[in-house]
Amino acid sequence: MEKPVIVCLDLEGVLVPEIWINVALKTGIDELKATTREVPDYDQLMKQRLAILDRHALKLPDIQAVIAAMGPLDGATDFLAWLRERCQVIILSDTFYEFAWPLMRQLAYPTLFCNRLEVDQTGRIVNYHLRLPNQKKHSVAALKQLNFTVLAAGDAYNDTAMLGEADAGIFFRPPDTVAKQFPQFPVTQTYEELKEHLRKAGGLHP
Repeated sequence: MEKPVIVCLDLEGVLVPEIWINVALKTGIDELKATTREVPDYDQLMKQRLAILDRHALKLPDIQAVIAAMGPLDGATDFLAWLRERCQVIILSDTFYEFAWPLMRQLAYPTLFCNRLEVDQTGRIVNYHLRLPNQKKHSVAALKQLNFTVLAAGDAYNDTAMLGEADAGIFFRPPDTVAKQFPQFPVTQTYEELKEHLRKAGGLHP
């Protein structure tokens, strides 16, 4: 008997724009444009971000206001709806529930595994807490232990462990530098291309 299929998707860069880049554009703080596409060490990246927020006195409500005005990438809502008609879908993201909920509403509330922020009474973000170190890879491994076929798609350094752990891993619009470092993962640029790879890898119906 064939195993049921679960698809694990990264959030930012796959379904929605990069949150921190949008915050950088809205506030004019170019330092906030750095993402896991450029900085592989997530702890280093987050400490850098929190220090920048402190220097500019930016608080959680300021960032949430930017996120509330964002929307999914063009075609993402239809792609996700197509996928959820054919298999189970889990979003594995390094973002935070405090950031993601406005975007989840626009995506019809798919299942989301991510992290949490520590915020003081004034709205200042004082720290962040990972739900689990390397949670994307561990989540995929746990789903495989539950006897699922797991497919995964992502776009950045922090997705490569997840893609490698999955039964099939696929890049979606990765930077050239990342794609060149991990040539074992096929590269897709459109949702139609991603659908085709997922169809073949998981035996999904058209």
